[in-house]
Amino acid sequence: MGQTPFIAVEGPIGVGKTSLAKKLASHFQYTLLKEIVEENPFLGKFYDDIEEWSFQTEMFFLCNRYKQLGDIEKKFLSQSEAVVSDYHISKNLIFAERTLQKQEYAKYVQIYNILTQDMPRPNMIVYLDASLDTLLERIKKRGREMEQNIQASYLEQLSSDYELFMNKFERDHPDIPVVRFNGDDLDFVNHQEDLDYMIETIQNHFNKGEVIR
Repeated sequence: MGQTPFIAVEGPIGVGKTSLAKKLASHFQYTLLKEIVEENPFLGKFYDDIEEWSFQTEMFFLCNRYKQLGDIEKKFLSQSEAVVSDYHISKNLIFAERTLQKQEYAKYVQIYNILTQDMPRPNMIVYLDASLDTLLERIKKRGREMEQNIQASYLEQLSSDYELFMNKFERDHPDIPVVRFNGDDLDFVNHQEDLDYMIETIQNHFNKGEVIR
């Protein structure tokens, strides 16, 4: 019997992860898991002063995502109900390595490894990427107050970090397909044909047996 489908949508801030996850959940009739962003009390302070508030911010995200994934495993995956998520918990390491001091990062990785060692793993990653201009435009358009102070340089570096991380993820996890899409070329929110193309590409991975439905 195959593993219950668990798709994680990933990519840098503003690329459209949640929008795509919602559309995939609707199309495939999967349960949608959305990351907690607005509830993080440190995030607005973090964007104003990254060095001062990075550890608190990253620990809040880690603990909340740990709880979310535990609930998803218990309530859905263990009951053979498929899930699509708008994040993958390993993204925590991308942000933490970029923002934490060396000593803090070492402590953070220890805690991360303990919490995630028996967490459910997705069996497909859908990776969205886009240029800096596209990301900044989408962040501005969605109008989250806490994100309006994001520095373009931080976002550009984050995009680069994501690319390196996803390349490493593919090498380290050859059993988990990474399906890549360019957000500059595809506007799946406003153009149905772009969404259809993306769904068809994902469906082809299902058909090849890389993910069992």
